[in-house]
Formats: sequence, structure tokens, C-alpha cells
Amino acid sequence: MSARDQILSATLRLIGERGIGAVTNRAVAKAAGVSLGSLTYHFPSQDGLLREALQTFVDLELARITARLAELADAGVAPFQAPDQVEKAVIDFADGPEQLANLELHLHAARDPGVRETATRSVEAYDRLAAAVLTALGIPDAERHAPTVVALLYGLAIRRLATGDPTAGGTADAFRLLLFGAFPRESGTGPDGPRAG
Repeated sequence: MSARDQILSATLRLIGERGIGAVTNRAVAKAAGVSLGSLTYHFPSQDGLLREALQTFVDLELARITARLAELADAGVAPFQAPDQVEKAVIDFADGPEQLANLELHLHAARDPGVRETATRSVEAYDRLAAAVLTALGIPDAERHAPTVVALLYGLAIRRLATGDPTAGGTADAFRLLLFGAFPRESGTGPDGPRAG
């Protein structure tokens, strides 16, 4: 792992464990096992460090989620099975201080315009991924519904972190409800397959 990657990883860990206020040059350099000079060489400003840490987390998470979706597509998961698979994926991805750091950085972006652009791009990337998933599931108006799916998953993540619940209980039910509501009543279909009629 390069010094730059060590710094980014340490920054995410620090934010997740102790909050944004813990991100000082000395603390990050110590946590990353690099010199202070190396840190300031790679990241002359703290805004730049926070922006890249958030972007790095999002890029890695999107790559992991995309890989999982490809596995599910190859396995031929039917649309009505998707909510349960989403819940299983959330359990796999919801571990570690980096998840908390991601949320902290998004909240920080509301107060810091220097980080806001990166946060906006990351949310848009999640929206695009959600739209692709909904399209694959045959959901009408996938792009319109994608932000709601992303907001639902963010909200459930906050709930898990706030309650200390390591499970993703309720994710499948919430996603199922969202999918069911996305189908037009006259289509004769639903998330559990064809509707009786």
C-alpha cells in the first residue's frame, strides 16, 4: 500500500472512530505510520484530504457493490428475491469505522463547501447504481425512484449505527415495500411476481 493510500485509510478510520475533529495532520500521520512531511506532501490542505478520503471510500464501496450485483445477475436472482439479497449485501458492507466515516463526511459536507462537491458526486454515483439495479429489476421510471432507494439505505444505515444493531434487519421489508409501490397497479406485476387478479 502506498503512503497516499495509507493516509487515506487512516483518515477514514480516524473519522469513523473519533469524528472529523480528530483529523489533524499529526494524528493522521501517526495513524498512517508516515512522517508529517509525507502527509503534507501528498495533502497540502485538510479539505483536499477529506475530499479524497470520501471519494476513495465511495469508489471502493461502489466497486464492491457492483461486483456483488454482477454475482447476483450471474446467479439469476429473480426480482422478487432482490430485497433479501440487498439485506444480505448490507450486512456484508456495513462493518467497520469506514461506514461511519462516510456518513460523517456527508454531514460535514453540509457545512463545508470544499467537501460538498465530492459528496454530491458520490450521492449521484449511488443514484446511478440504484437506477441500474432498478432497471435490471424491471422497475418503471428507475431514474426517478433511484434517489428514494439511496435515501432509504442511508436512513437505515444511520439507524443501524445509532442503535448499535449489527444486523440489517428490516432492510428487505423496506426495500420490498419500495419496490411494490413502484409498480403501477394496472401492470399486474409486483415484487413477489405476478399479482393474482
